[in-house]
Amino acid sequence: MFTSTGSSGLYKAPLSKGLLIVPSTLSLLLALLFQHYQKFFTYNLQAVKEEFQIWRLVCGRAVCLDLKDTFCSSLLIYNFRIFERRYGSRKFSSFLLGSWMLSVLFDLLLVEAVEYSFGVSINSLPSGFLGPIFALFIPFYCSIPRVQVTQILGQFSITNKTLVYILGLQLLTSGSYIWIVALSGLISGMCYSSHVLKVYRVLCVPSGMARIFAWTLEPIFSSAEPSNEIRVGMGATVDIQRQQRIELLDRQILMSQFAQIRRQRQQQQGGMINWNRLFPPLRRQRNANYQDNRQTEHEVLPPAEVSEEQVARLMEMGFSRIDALEALRASNNDLNVATNFLLQH
Repeated sequence: MFTSTGSSGLYKAPLSKGLLIVPSTLSLLLALLFQHYQKFFTYNLQAVKEEFQIWRLVCGRAVCLDLKDTFCSSLLIYNFRIFERRYGSRKFSSFLLGSWMLSVLFDLLLVEAVEYSFGVSINSLPSGFLGPIFALFIPFYCSIPRVQVTQILGQFSITNKTLVYILGLQLLTSGSYIWIVALSGLISGMCYSSHVLKVYRVLCVPSGMARIFAWTLEPIFSSAEPSNEIRVGMGATVDIQRQQRIELLDRQILMSQFAQIRRQRQQQQGGMINWNRLFPPLRRQRNANYQDNRQTEHEVLPPAEVSEEQVARLMEMGFSRIDALEALRASNNDLNVATNFLLQH
């Protein structure tokens, strides 16, 4: 799937592109040329517990040693790239890092639970970046709209999410104990996404590290913006065109959700909000009276303090720093209101 659409399908998703290229290349090299090095990438829990080889928790959970797992996980990463486009690379990488670290804990707990309950000793688990991939099914289920594509026998609906679930089931049945990795990934995804536990505030990529990666790695894995012909659905096959229409529909549904949130917020505040009055400087109007109006409005409304973290989150979505600052100031530092306006204007 991802090879058919080319690099344009990974526009604004450099981290997803890196996860497709680097682990897949290493997996192929270990399977074809350097088989004697595979022992260093096995997810051996017995060696971790008895010999304290903690490095296996990193190496054993980075590269798939089974090529079928590599193929299925690559397809899933390509489909989950929508989260990097929607939330930005830093938030997406924070989710992957947090779920990856949490899944280590749940792997060990589940293995101990199985051994205590059923007396089955599990020495090793399937290798690879599988925990975060299964964790991504949680936001995929909760936030991606379900759009019907066709029906089979007039009863069974085929949606834009069916293929992703089939790939997940295929990956789930590839090994004897991969269900432990899948379950720990799903639990870690729920824990990280929970607004009650607020794990995302602790397990996140620091802003300084995110800037370093943006300067060094992002130019290497960034993809060119697709042409207009590709964006409107001029794919080489019917499947590619259908996927592009689904992605376009998903973006339209997301925009409508933002509009609905905006209307609800306006009703809660007791009436319609005059956005042109609240956000006068955001969209430049090239006329002679603009500078005078802007100066007058700044004299009437003193600027409010703006959180740099929220400015950074808006900039990760693709907005300029000037628009982010002015939107947050005019909305009294309300990130949701500022995002709604910037997305719709």
